[in-house]
Amino acid sequence: MTLKVYDLQCDQGHVFEGWFRSDDNYEAQRARGLLVCPVCESSKVDKKLSAPRLNVSHIRREAAGTSPSSNSASVVNNATSDTAHSGSSHEAGAVAVPASAQMAQLQAEMFRQIRKVIRNTENVGVRFAEEARRMHEGEAPERAIRGVATAEEREALVSEGVAVMPIPDFLDDERMQ
Repeated sequence: MTLKVYDLQCDQGHVFEGWFRSDDNYEAQRARGLLVCPVCESSKVDKKLSAPRLNVSHIRREAAGTSPSSNSASVVNNATSDTAHSGSSHEAGAVAVPASAQMAQLQAEMFRQIRKVIRNTENVGVRFAEEARRMHEGEAPERAIRGVATAEEREALVSEGVAVMPIPDFLDDERMQ
């Protein structure tokens, strides 16, 4: 089965991938409100413009007579015709990009570290807004907490100067079980 991979962006500017069986499948999910940002849970999600991705690296490797290496990095030349002729060396040049296997390892490690931070918090459940407010006002000891709060409760906490951030379900091991 072939899947279409789209770059999606929520109204808060978070960019993430979505995999769909077809463009019609994407449109149907969007119309039903099933597309949600994994960072902020916004359901106002749109497709970003993106170039099609063709997996032709095997053709280039065969032509060059090389084999893939998990420790290699690709180099992308970001010079455009405008900057190439401008003579400005800080605007053009080569940028090292990790190879896909290396990128997958980096992403996996990032998720492990995020989950580790989340596991080292106290889950106060539906008492989150109340407990965060008590800590902010000095009525409870400061510590890392997580829990459940409505959008209205989160907005009220932010307006009171309490720093809060939504955690997507897939990062919280207890909510995934």
